[in-house]
Amino acid sequence: VNPDRAGPGSGAGKCRLPCPAMSETHLTPQAHERLQEELTWRSGPRRLEISELIERAREHGDLRENADYDAAKHEQGHNEARVSQLESILKDAVIVEGGQGDTVVAGTIVEIRMDDDSETTTYLVGAIEERHDEFDVLSTSSPLGVALLDNAVGDVVDYEGPKRTFRVEIVSVRPLETS
Repeated sequence: VNPDRAGPGSGAGKCRLPCPAMSETHLTPQAHERLQEELTWRSGPRRLEISELIERAREHGDLRENADYDAAKHEQGHNEARVSQLESILKDAVIVEGGQGDTVVAGTIVEIRMDDDSETTTYLVGAIEERHDEFDVLSTSSPLGVALLDNAVGDVVDYEGPKRTFRVEIVSVRPLETS
């Protein structure tokens, strides 16, 4: 473990480099664009559609026993909660292009080997809002994500799992291929 790059959970003491703020969300440009499009849809056409559903349900009479009205109001609450969540994510988002070297940062693909397993596992490192068809996302705020951040190929880090400490070897790091 390189103590100058060691983060919390790496087994090398306290984080010596500035640790990312917990409120920041690291997003690839593609994820940022997708979330921006979702926000535009939810705060525009979707909001209008739900408003029309509520208006039609009101026309059915008594609101106390109106299942359509209840369903539309529930959907409105869900939509508004997601709008607030998206606004918060995008307000504090840091757009990352992914690393170009062999260091684990948000926006990279990392291949790891747990303990002394022969099998490896590959993750996209980033925010939980990332989506990828091929890779599971490893959040930069998860215990494993925190332990791996700023470490390089060949480094072995420790992180505290729910029941025990795991040793993890970084097998490879590469940038996320974008199309």
